[in-house]
Amino acid sequence: MTSTLPAAGAAESASLGGRARWAVLAVVLAADVLDLVDATVTNVAAPTIARDLGGGAGLVQWLGASYALALGVLLVLGGRLGDKFGRRRLFLAGLGGFTVASVACGLAGSPQLLVAARLLQGAFGALVIPQGFGILGATWPREQIGKAFSLFGPVMGLSAVGGPVLAGFLIDADLGGLGWRAMFLINIVLGGGAFLAAVRLLPEDRGDKDTVVDAVGSVLLGAALLGLLGGFIEGAGSGWSGWAVPLLVAGAGFFGAFCRRQVVAPHPLIRPSLLRNRGFTSGLLLGVVFFAAVAGLLYVVSLFLQSGLGRSPAGAAVALMPLSVGIVVASIACYRLIGRFGRRLVLGGLVLTLAGTVALLTLVARFGTEVPGWAFGLALFVVGTGMGACFGSTYDVTIGDIAPAEAGSAAGALGAVQQLSNGIGAALVTTVYFQVADGRGAAHATVVSLAVVACVALVCCGVVPLLPRNAPEDHGH
Repeated sequence: MTSTLPAAGAAESASLGGRARWAVLAVVLAADVLDLVDATVTNVAAPTIARDLGGGAGLVQWLGASYALALGVLLVLGGRLGDKFGRRRLFLAGLGGFTVASVACGLAGSPQLLVAARLLQGAFGALVIPQGFGILGATWPREQIGKAFSLFGPVMGLSAVGGPVLAGFLIDADLGGLGWRAMFLINIVLGGGAFLAAVRLLPEDRGDKDTVVDAVGSVLLGAALLGLLGGFIEGAGSGWSGWAVPLLVAGAGFFGAFCRRQVVAPHPLIRPSLLRNRGFTSGLLLGVVFFAAVAGLLYVVSLFLQSGLGRSPAGAAVALMPLSVGIVVASIACYRLIGRFGRRLVLGGLVLTLAGTVALLTLVARFGTEVPGWAFGLALFVVGTGMGACFGSTYDVTIGDIAPAEAGSAAGALGAVQQLSNGIGAALVTTVYFQVADGRGAAHATVVSLAVVACVALVCCGVVPLLPRNAPEDHGH
């Protein structure tokens, strides 16, 4: 993700025939699908898991936040480790560890063990994901790489649909009496199959032992995010007593140390020159805020469907499908449109997300738990269309005026930020939801939470003029 393979490895990979390249692409896509499905399964499953294991609102928040946190914090480090030790080796280690961690999730007997296993899932996912992009860059000729990357948007969109739907139906089916555990244990088959295919199909590469890995920066960033997220979640559950404030203070201190590290480190995780680029930093900020808001929205809507409307997990998954369809449709369309419309496409996506969120808010405020299903689904489709437009364009535009030498560092930073935002949003927006729901009920909590998301989307619209006007000319072609 952060650089190409060494010359020897690249030469070996370039000798692959067309059929072998497509097979490598299939393996990389399968691993990414596995990652995204497991990132989203708890959107629907969290209430059921919390009822079974206990842990209450804190467990609901940590189920998504822990996975995204570990993945986001370690994503850039995972890319650097692949550069150093070889991408194939790290891909296999990550995929094998991910499968074992999935089994640990399925067998967890307490909230603490489940959250620890989710952290391990995310950590091993951070070894897998960056290797895939580097492997494709080495196995596909530059003039054809657009064909490979053009499949990621639709496939990832379908995976976003599949995660909650798979979780909902597996829980309701209660296969072998396993309930929610089946959605993790199924990775024995899915992850194991992907691992065996990777062993057979991925080309060898030796890595570059001279690559420098900034472990100190990664540790500081991880400590910062754990402190900040832990403080918010602990505060929501304890009324801002106990460990909440000390955790927040510690998190802020570690974040300050991380920022300082990026300035003085000889090989920082994020190049200082990127942070001096107004267009890039504006896009980075917009991405953090927007992706956090919509991640929180997904959790809140799922909670409302189950706690407010009494839907089963499968029923909630079906009700969320219009949103997922909107994401898929818009992601496919935006791949073709980004070169023509640039940052205007980002603005259009934000406006659609804002309009759909306001529509959801209005429906719940007026009808409460009697909200008409067709109207709710239509509003979700509008939100999904806006999200898909932003998913497919925000980061393409963000790198519109960076130097080619900065592309690897920029891609790593943006990928990590998106994962971190998912964890932050799941924690913060659900904190608002549970604080309000405790005294006013699910419908009122949903209205307040959606109002927060709408305000965030409105603020993001104001940031768009600071972005570069267009995506790079070779953004995906």
